[in-house]
Amino acid sequence: MAKLFIPKNYEPQLDLKQTEHAIKTVKDHFQTALSAELRLRRVTAPLFVMKGTGINDDLNGTERPVAFPIKEFNDEQAEVVHSLAKWKRMMLADYEIEQGYGLYTDMNAIRPDEELSNIHSLYVDQWDWERHIGKEEYNLDYLKHIVRKIYEVMKRTEFVVFERYPSIQPILPEEITFIQAQDLLDKYPDLTSKEREDAAAKEHGAIFIIGIGSKLSNGEKHDGRAPDYDDWSTPTADSYKGLNGDIVVWNPILERSFEISSMGIRVSPEVLSKQLDMEGCPERKELLFHQRLLDGELPLSIGGGIGQSRLCMFFLRKAHIGEIQSSIWPADMRQTCKENKIILV
Repeated sequence: MAKLFIPKNYEPQLDLKQTEHAIKTVKDHFQTALSAELRLRRVTAPLFVMKGTGINDDLNGTERPVAFPIKEFNDEQAEVVHSLAKWKRMMLADYEIEQGYGLYTDMNAIRPDEELSNIHSLYVDQWDWERHIGKEEYNLDYLKHIVRKIYEVMKRTEFVVFERYPSIQPILPEEITFIQAQDLLDKYPDLTSKEREDAAAKEHGAIFIIGIGSKLSNGEKHDGRAPDYDDWSTPTADSYKGLNGDIVVWNPILERSFEISSMGIRVSPEVLSKQLDMEGCPERKELLFHQRLLDGELPLSIGGGIGQSRLCMFFLRKAHIGEIQSSIWPADMRQTCKENKIILV
């Protein structure tokens, strides 16, 4: 069976009908509040892009995109997006969005190589957002400023859920804790990166792990990150590196850390060139997205993705992402979930 965790004595807080209403409550409130907090305009997004343009997200570099031939294009291949990390930055330029403003969209993806579990599905839904920044904002302090804004939206959404469903008590701490990936390694040298996240999230309740993608002192990365959107290599204070990270909370239902968002300040032309060379893929500089960035056509920006089903799962205290979204699951997983009051939609 795919990886499955069954919480002890699990009792859903909401029935199916209540859950569907609550999902709408969470999504409506969160995206409206996020748009207002970060001054983001909603735009329409593609489900697929042309292969070979460099626009699709490479994630960790190993996941295969769903691809298909297009008859009208002489069977040229299109790819279902993994995320819109690079597409959004082009839209900032094409929509001529001014500094201090940005855009967000509903991103839907298919990730066929995902290992199915309580929190991973073949289907990914998230809010992808991007905001135009200036050179003076290309720093760690500004990254933290934006993270705090997003976290405030999370807390307000949690309170809205509590007002409507009083049995779901708020659990997010007052403030999010910022932690360098290197400091996590120094504190827990004998743990894996995932175990380090579990320990820190349990201790603090909500954390932002900084510097994901660059190598740590043990020669390993905390986690993989593509070289052509987040800046994970720029030195910051005290010999740290990276202007990106993940928002992670402690999930008491699953008894583990729970990633809500991956985000960061996006690469400048100089950093893009450096990171492509570091990762051994300088040939990408010839692709459409990369050429536009290197030619100075795209603005400096900060952006990320925020999992829609993940947020709903956390705020509604669900044990499985399949209680939030409709997807495909192994028959034995469905049966085991049903036997333990986890009803997959």
